[in-house]
Amino acid sequence: MASPDFPRRVVCLQPSASVILAAVGQLERVAACTRYCADVCPELEQSGIAIVSDSWTANAAEITAAQPDLVIAAVPYQERAVAEILKSGIRFLGLAPRSLADIYGDIAAISGIMGVPEQAEPVIGKMQEEIEAIRGRTRTGHKPRVFCEEWGKPLIASQPWVAELMEAAGGVMIGTPGAQTSVEAVLAEDPEVWIAAWCGAGDRVPLEKVVQQRGWHTMRAVREDRVYCIRDEYLNTPAPTLLCGLRALAAALHPARFPHAPGLKSIAPRGSQLTGAESCP
Repeated sequence: MASPDFPRRVVCLQPSASVILAAVGQLERVAACTRYCADVCPELEQSGIAIVSDSWTANAAEITAAQPDLVIAAVPYQERAVAEILKSGIRFLGLAPRSLADIYGDIAAISGIMGVPEQAEPVIGKMQEEIEAIRGRTRTGHKPRVFCEEWGKPLIASQPWVAELMEAAGGVMIGTPGAQTSVEAVLAEDPEVWIAAWCGAGDRVPLEKVVQQRGWHTMRAVREDRVYCIRDEYLNTPAPTLLCGLRALAAALHPARFPHAPGLKSIAPRGSQLTGAESCP
């Protein structure tokens, strides 16, 4: 058990912090969190703790009202709110991961600051083990070219860690990860698979409507009915939740090798949709 000298009341301003705390067995120390944290950790909502704005729209008064001794946030930040938090004297841990290695480092950092450094290794090890297991099943065979986006207006490609997961799942991500692009540029690449994982949209991206608005009917992915939505928290939350996203990617890219995964939806022939709203264990 951690010493009382370590944080006992934590405010989480991004769901990744809550997921990591849950993974290392410290969720009971969360004193306040965002509604997005509650989405990925339902036990937080059931606990009745305070819900605060996230690190982009952070409200310092909300945070200080929770009387925390640690605030954990991740990019994107609202600089003015962060400045107020720092002035208040509350310990602040700011995360800015880009790669899987960064995410492993964040898990270790949070475990350490909570006084349970030994809890990080098995969590990181499980992530690495499953990623390598799926990579081992996709080393051979065709690797489809994929465009995966985290936002639609402006059009932004998914983050670098998603590109790493894509490679493990047996695909090649087109475009520059995390960078803004255009409808025309993506169409010119003519990806074999298109995946939408919009921040804050869950699995509710209106795939058919987006195809129509963008004029993507001639895209190979659309012609071959390989258009998918993956729940945004499975790809956009830099935490152990990414394993859910990895399974969904593998199922989308190689449906003959991997079973349908929770959180995965697709445009099927004649426009019907396969739902994948089940929760990921």
